[in-house]
Amino acid sequence: MEYFLNELQTTVRDLARGIAEEKVLPVRAELDEKEEFPWAIVREIAASGLYGIAIPEEYGGIGGGSFELVLATEQLARVCGGIAVTYAANFLGSDILIDNGSPEQKAHFLPDIASGEKLCAFAITEETAGSDAGAVKTTAAKTADGYVINGSKRFITNGGDAAIYTIIARTEPGKSARGLSAFIVEKGTPGFSFGRKEKKMGIRTSSTRELLFDDCLIPRENLIGKEGMGFFYAMKLFEKSRPGIGAQALGIAQGAFEAAYAHAKERVQFGEAVLSFQAIQHMLANMAMDIEAARALIYASARTIDSGLQKSGNMESAMSKVFASDMAMRVTTDAVQIMGGVGYMRDYPAEKFMRDAKITQMYEGTNQILRNIIANELKKRY
Repeated sequence: MEYFLNELQTTVRDLARGIAEEKVLPVRAELDEKEEFPWAIVREIAASGLYGIAIPEEYGGIGGGSFELVLATEQLARVCGGIAVTYAANFLGSDILIDNGSPEQKAHFLPDIASGEKLCAFAITEETAGSDAGAVKTTAAKTADGYVINGSKRFITNGGDAAIYTIIARTEPGKSARGLSAFIVEKGTPGFSFGRKEKKMGIRTSSTRELLFDDCLIPRENLIGKEGMGFFYAMKLFEKSRPGIGAQALGIAQGAFEAAYAHAKERVQFGEAVLSFQAIQHMLANMAMDIEAARALIYASARTIDSGLQKSGNMESAMSKVFASDMAMRVTTDAVQIMGGVGYMRDYPAEKFMRDAKITQMYEGTNQILRNIIANELKKRY
């Protein structure tokens, strides 16, 4: 389908696709097998300028938005979901700062993020604060010198490798979600350290670590926006970022479809290419329809968010993530099935696509929680 991309959007898409095919594809299996953080790829992406996609031009960015980020993420995920989430996590880390930070904070931190000189990460999840994001227990106690942070964060993408962290911590113990605030914490700050690196089923080249805070003192200037607004900043962030998760799922599904189609053309059984069998043709047709439907929904959702014309894009954002991630699991499962025995083997990419797809149904809101959000928005609108 034609999505009428402008010059910037076409450039972003093609640039990301070129990096994925030329730089990521040759090392994809090795990075996954070794569970190795992709520093060489990070440097390639930084040199391309793609880390600055959603950062304003005055801070060294491109000045794009959610749609441009979706285009780049989709192309990276088409080759490797782990590389895609490593890249997209910078948006998670920087967006609260872009929308709510002071001019001084933006001038200090955003240029290094835009250039790729420093990676960024976002941290809200804890042992008891997953789907119940308002249950954060990490505290930030105000003192004469700033804020003292104590607690831990779990399952943080880019944890340990990022240099800049935007975190959500509790400044008012008795106020539930309204007692949470947002802060910037830099790697190397005394009292800030990292726990274990998680060993994951998929997206294994992406690092996922615990963040540990033990009397970690940060200056008062590292508070983002106003005290008590952290939860609301985070929810607004997810509204903008969920099409990006949808784009990860979309790219993974597209890559799996292409691998299955190529195999079906080459694999001969009963004297014919597997592609000639109607059962396989119908599977591929369903996969292609699902992928294109997801792409249309994700692109429309991202463009709606960027337009600013709608007071809330929460429902559309959730829909795009849920639909695309559920689709990706169906498509990658069918890709493995079409490829048969080799699809189950690590020498072929189908099993990796299937493993990488699963997490897209879980992070940034499980699909069950997001269906609740969609249902609540429907009540408001209808």
